Amino acid sequence: MRSMDPLSSLLSGIRAEGSVVTHAVLTAPWTIRFADDAPLTMISVLRGGGTLMLADGTERAVGPGDTAIVRGPAPFHLVDHPTTVHSPHTTYEIACFTKDAECTAQELGGIHWGTDSEEATALIVGAYRASNHRHERLLRALPPVLVITEDVEVCAWLETAAADAAQLSAGSQALMDRLLDWALVCTLRNWFDQAGADAPGWYRGLADPVLAPALQAFHDRPAETWTVASLAARAGVSRALFAKRFTKLMGRPPLAYLTECRMDEAEALLTDTDLSIAQIGRSVGYADAFGFSAAFKRHKGQSPRMFRTAAA
Repeated sequence: MRSMDPLSSLLSGIRAEGSVVTHAVLTAPWTIRFADDAPLTMISVLRGGGTLMLADGTERAVGPGDTAIVRGPAPFHLVDHPTTVHSPHTTYEIACFTKDAECTAQELGGIHWGTDSEEATALIVGAYRASNHRHERLLRALPPVLVITEDVEVCAWLETAAADAAQLSAGSQALMDRLLDWALVCTLRNWFDQAGADAPGWYRGLADPVLAPALQAFHDRPAETWTVASLAARAGVSRALFAKRFTKLMGRPPLAYLTECRMDEAEALLTDTDLSIAQIGRSVGYADAFGFSAAFKRHKGQSPRMFRTAAA
């Protein structure tokens, strides 16, 4: 299996494909209802600002330079001001990924809602589709909404690139999709860096000078017969020190973490590939199909075959 760090592996399961709103300009008062059922929605505020209003009642203000990522699939709103929803205003809705949706990226690309002015709010919005089962692990690692403030120069570049893509010239859709993928990776990396104790254990571990070599070795070669001793050797410390430090930082013992990662990887392979049960077992470190099936059922509550059938 090719080398891939945990964050890259998780991000491989979600992509911008046919981004439906590339560049929107809004004049207050306004509200946007997001009803895409998208796993993730990213909103970059180029000028102006507003308030995100989630289904659970959470409100989060966003301003110039902010990029917000909202975890789906529940609908949510972005409004110029929370009081706007109770007074006359212009309402917009984005629901282009839902079943029987009639809008397309080409129809919405670069649309300007309202009148462009210095007071208007300019946004870039991207809804992300799940491309495989791995996206569920990414969603479990994220809060309902996260906001990162980017450098002003980056935002200016982003607006210029979006405006170019909005011209719908040859390759513009692919340009916008990759632009949004780049922005998602940068935003999530910044958030994980700033999250501190709230970041997932695997991310904190990769930043730890003792655990990082062992974690990278395991994620590079998950099929290898790893033990606490062999991982400690990778870290260059004693077995006892490695086990204690790993459990404290990661929230579980080393072998429990390894098994959890292997079972998560097996889930993705069962859902997204046609590999046999034995092949999947070997790819995640089990010598035979029987041992893998027993471990999978113990951790996931059903056999690999039953899981694959239910997922299909």
